[in-house]
Amino acid sequence: MTQRTTPGDHGERGAPAATTAPTTTTPTTTTPVARTQPPPAKRSSARFVLLVGSMALLPAVTTDMYLPSLPDVTAELATTTAAVQFTITGMLIGGAIGQLVVGPLSDRLGRRTPVLVGVSMHIVLSLLCVVAATIEQLIALRILQGLGSAGATVIAMAVIRDRYTGADAARLMSRLMLVIAAAPLLAPTIGGLIADRWGWRSVFLALALFGVALVIVVARFLPETLPPERRLVSGIGASMRGYLVLLKDRHFVALAALPGLSMAVIISYVVGSPFVLQEGYGLGAQQFALVFAITGTSMVVSSQVNAALVQRVGPLRLLRVALPAGVVLGCGLLAVAATGAGGVVGIVTMLWLTMGIIGFVMANASALALSRHGERAGTAAATIGFLQAGVAAVISPVVGLLGSTAVAMAMVMLASLVAALLVLALVTPAYRAGGWLG
Repeated sequence: MTQRTTPGDHGERGAPAATTAPTTTTPTTTTPVARTQPPPAKRSSARFVLLVGSMALLPAVTTDMYLPSLPDVTAELATTTAAVQFTITGMLIGGAIGQLVVGPLSDRLGRRTPVLVGVSMHIVLSLLCVVAATIEQLIALRILQGLGSAGATVIAMAVIRDRYTGADAARLMSRLMLVIAAAPLLAPTIGGLIADRWGWRSVFLALALFGVALVIVVARFLPETLPPERRLVSGIGASMRGYLVLLKDRHFVALAALPGLSMAVIISYVVGSPFVLQEGYGLGAQQFALVFAITGTSMVVSSQVNAALVQRVGPLRLLRVALPAGVVLGCGLLAVAATGAGGVVGIVTMLWLTMGIIGFVMANASALALSRHGERAGTAAATIGFLQAGVAAVISPVVGLLGSTAVAMAMVMLASLVAALLVLALVTPAYRAGGWLG
């Protein structure tokens, strides 16, 4: 049995996990595997935050830079809107599957090799998207591009868990929002400018160049945070069976589901807002881009407030307050969407507040989930990432199926927040007397 750190008082205050863990054996070898805990966390440097944040935002940049090009792709490839939208959903599906593969591999091979291979795949597939001749080819390439990009996301989270735990990890993940938020704030505008000047295919050339820059930076600056003595030495099959260990821990599964449900809130806004704000409220393309950027700042602000509070208050306590507040704000958003109160100012204000709650949920829930299984941080990070991408892939068509109206968008966002609150309240002891006991 492997030792597990629970998100109780230790996880709340960011104290490091126990410094020793029992020796274990695997089904494929009789050689003991020492499961040492990560070294004492060092103060995160700006360079480390930028590096890990650049890795984590690769899938978001790959999606958001491409969004303004969807009408042009529809016209040039003579296809339907639904088919072009599936190039977004397909990448999410590829990312979900890719993370499940990369996670166990990184626990066995270390962190550097999988991320370098994954980003290299992203470069090659971006170049192939430039010459895609049919929508079927583009969909297939986007699915594979999701597989490649998944490596960067998984390793970013695993590297954080290798060096930090509890409140320290939550604080660092909140700081990453300064980098990750650059995707929704800047990527659509940059992608639109590139597409307007050189066509939608040039966007994929820009993504390939971004991948080249990321490979160079990772190769030069990313340290190997999982030394050989802390790696799983079992075969790949046994490493993949690590998912069974995680799935048997219902508290881990509940915490890992919260970032996925938070992503459902985000993706509902991303896929619904172009239709709601442009068609429903009459905003022009540039006005929409400005509002989209303004709304994105809410998560930047809230995540930085979370980073300032988490070491003093604790990630679990912040989570307990954030989710009920999110449900209340979600109800307010639905009311404004249904009545039209306040016009565009009213809907944008409620979107800003509701989206801001996510800054208090994703980092804290991810840090608490990872703290339970530090000995297989890559596999745990992959599970969290899979749920994020998987839930987003399922939710992304729902707003459209409900009509792409303000009410439809608000309903899906509220339902996701309610589901997250129910998971925390019913599956974990977070709200029970005595707090978290195991």
